[in-house]
Amino acid sequence: MPPERTCMAAPACLIENRPDGTLVVNQEAARVLAAIHQPVVVVAVVGLYRTGKSYLMNRLAGQSRGFRLGATVQALTRGIWMWCRPHPCRPDHTLVLLDTEGLGDVQKGNTENDAWIFALAILLSSTLVYNSMGTIDQHALEKLQYVTELTKKIRAKASSENHAEEENSAEFVRFFPAFIWAVRDFTLQLEIDGRPASEDDYLESALKLQRGDTEQVRKCNMPRLCIRQFFPSRKCFTFDRPASKKKLARLEELDDEELEEDFLQSAERFCRYIWEGSRPKTIPGGQTVTGAMLTHLMHTYIDAINSGEVPCLENAVLALAERENTAAVREALSRYEERMAQRLELPTDTIEALLRVHTECEREVMAAFLARAFGESIQKFQHKLIQKKEEFCKRNEQESLSHCSAVLKDLAQELEVGIQMGVYSVSGGYKLFLEKLHGIEEKYLLVPGKGVQADKALEEFRKSKATVSKTILTMDKALTDREKEIEGADLVKQADMFACLFIALLSRSVAHRLSGQFTNLKN
Repeated sequence: MPPERTCMAAPACLIENRPDGTLVVNQEAARVLAAIHQPVVVVAVVGLYRTGKSYLMNRLAGQSRGFRLGATVQALTRGIWMWCRPHPCRPDHTLVLLDTEGLGDVQKGNTENDAWIFALAILLSSTLVYNSMGTIDQHALEKLQYVTELTKKIRAKASSENHAEEENSAEFVRFFPAFIWAVRDFTLQLEIDGRPASEDDYLESALKLQRGDTEQVRKCNMPRLCIRQFFPSRKCFTFDRPASKKKLARLEELDDEELEEDFLQSAERFCRYIWEGSRPKTIPGGQTVTGAMLTHLMHTYIDAINSGEVPCLENAVLALAERENTAAVREALSRYEERMAQRLELPTDTIEALLRVHTECEREVMAAFLARAFGESIQKFQHKLIQKKEEFCKRNEQESLSHCSAVLKDLAQELEVGIQMGVYSVSGGYKLFLEKLHGIEEKYLLVPGKGVQADKALEEFRKSKATVSKTILTMDKALTDREKEIEGADLVKQADMFACLFIALLSRSVAHRLSGQFTNLKN
């Protein structure tokens, strides 16, 4: 079967940001995402509005156009937009790009809404790209204020609602994505203490905690501390300005030949790093997330946000696990029944033959089940599988019993006709009946493929003929006794007739002799 390939011709709004501040899932886009049953590599970009986030995402999509770019001070992207593309390096994965609404839009004036957009980008992605302009300085770090508020917006564990914020923060690492800081229009030399430094060195240097315990130091260290805690996997890329100021207004129309060479090299390294190194989206426990699973998580988070609740990551994962495991059990059992039906011809001659096929099918569907299910669902599935096996055993017995009963009924047709016509309701009929019954059984034993209930069916057949057998035997005995009585009466009658005849003959002989003697005397 060829690998699934999901490709959207253009981005679509996935999560709408309504004017009243509510977040609404776009159902058409959600259906596209839910139809993806491959693992997804989800890359989300966040950052201030008008900092070139959309252009980077278009480069990741391998296109010059797609996500809308703007050439004015007005922000264009609203909500979260999605573009699903075939993964350029992994044929069995889908690349899901999420372009988020720019943070800090002065026309919006709703920082609460910005915080939720930022939180959703983190919760849905496997790689988070934070896009900023200029340099990584205190001002840029302070723009990441939304990171510092995450523990107020979302909760990692259901049991940690009343725990200290610091204790709760440690749980977030299991849920959070890899972090990439993309510094745009970077013009400085990469040097630290007079020595050449890498981009990653530059980031780590910027995240070093300042010494001291004053209010000012704590405030300064807060975003650094949060990034270090929440994002243990960090990477940095710096980009020169892609083109001259005059050309920036039509950036998406420019060919690569019209872009700055340094920018192209950085963009190539950036895309290559994400294409080759970004991991699929996973949830605690290591389970890989598909597009369908990501859709369910998204609905769970947004429903919680819109209801005013604090989204709980652990509960969302547990709900997803229950949903996925239930579906995995249902699909595995359906596949098991399908495979059993394909390979098993009921009835089987022995129960061992059925169990051999069951073992083969069980091994096959278990492998597919384990590839999808997670958490403590194996025992539940095994229990269901045993029930299905027992159902097949019962069905096998029923098929055998039905088949054998039909065979016996067919073989006994002549016998039944004879019973109805009174063939056996005669003296000696019981012997004829037994001979016929024995002949049926002999023919039945020679019939192949009767299955595991052959003996039981024969026993039931015998029992079904017990009553008529007794009736025929009783009638046979009665008729035989009557015939004997009649035969005895006939013998007596014959004896009487012989006696009378003898007397008559004797009398005639005597008379004849007396008549002769009288004649002689007369003469």
